Amino acid sequence: MPDGPPVVIAALSGRALAAAARRAGYQPLVADLFDDMDTRRIATASARLDGDLASGLDPKALPAAIAALAAPFGGVDVPLAYGAGFEDRPELLETLAQRHPLLGNPADVVRRLKDPRGFFSTLRRLGLPHPETRVTEPTDGRGWLEKRIGASGGGHIRAASKGVRHRRNVYYQRRVSGRPTSACFLADGRRARLIGFSMPIAASGPATFRFAGAVQPTSVPESARRAMIDAIDALAPAFGLVGLNSADFVLAGGGPLLLEVNPRPGATVDIFDRMRPAYLFRAHIAACRGHLPDGLPPIRPAACAVIYADRRLTVGNNIRWPRWAADIPPPGTRIRRNQPVCTVIARTGSAAAASALLAARSASIRQMLSRAVEPRSTRSETALRSPPAP
Repeated sequence: MPDGPPVVIAALSGRALAAAARRAGYQPLVADLFDDMDTRRIATASARLDGDLASGLDPKALPAAIAALAAPFGGVDVPLAYGAGFEDRPELLETLAQRHPLLGNPADVVRRLKDPRGFFSTLRRLGLPHPETRVTEPTDGRGWLEKRIGASGGGHIRAASKGVRHRRNVYYQRRVSGRPTSACFLADGRRARLIGFSMPIAASGPATFRFAGAVQPTSVPESARRAMIDAIDALAPAFGLVGLNSADFVLAGGGPLLLEVNPRPGATVDIFDRMRPAYLFRAHIAACRGHLPDGLPPIRPAACAVIYADRRLTVGNNIRWPRWAADIPPPGTRIRRNQPVCTVIARTGSAAAASALLAARSASIRQMLSRAVEPRSTRSETALRSPPAP
């Protein structure tokens, strides 16, 4: 089959979105922080950007890298689809949108969604329940979470201390008990169409709230399901959402509470794609252009997990990665303890079976790493790993 039209993929980690684009018949041109081995195989061309998750995407380096990738295909005419990494720098999206048609929410929508004052004020106006949220520090931090404005991936969330000291670029949210659930949906600026619900996998280790994986489908009581669908139906026109988005909820005793909206494709692309023939990336582009599908074919149950390093290590060149592993680090990559090594994916007949298969595959990867990974060495570093954003 001849290669299809080119599309630029820009994200902190672009592999999942690039794979979705390739399955949908596009030629992905990927710029991200890692340039993983499977990203290189998937992409027509790729570029690794200097930097890390703490500093984010470089507003000077990224436009230049994208221009170089797109130049052989017409330059400014190549559309750009983006993933995580722009929530705290919508001005970078504005810069890129001057040169490339944007496949995703415009910068002003991202800015409004990630401004906690405006976002939660809108939720109150729409009557959408959410945890108590404030931008000034509470008198007593017990029972509160501190979240960095515009961050993604969950690793930035921590329990507020008893005597809270306000830090810049954070907001505070009352901690609530319940079951986390995420709604993946398409929007055309006016309407929303649910793709499915997923449940995050509980994280272990010191970063309690970091993204560790997810499984779909997940059972949701009908009243909660209806309330979450009503919420995304209200959010789409209120913010002018387009394309593929997700909304994170906690199913509490009184019903679902909305935590945040992720205004771009995230890590759950891995478990919601493969809707032949209406691939998710095609649906994303169509929704960005104002067209929602009349219906979506069934999605095979699936689960994904991020494997974190239990010690500092350097990836050797003697590892035979299985086909169900993704985000494969190149040999020589140095990985700190508690940083991600790769992603594991499982698809089968039910959510329970997918979860069980995922657990077995995750254990297999950990065992393989214990035998095949070199101790940390003085070899030159290619990238320090960081988890994909949900």
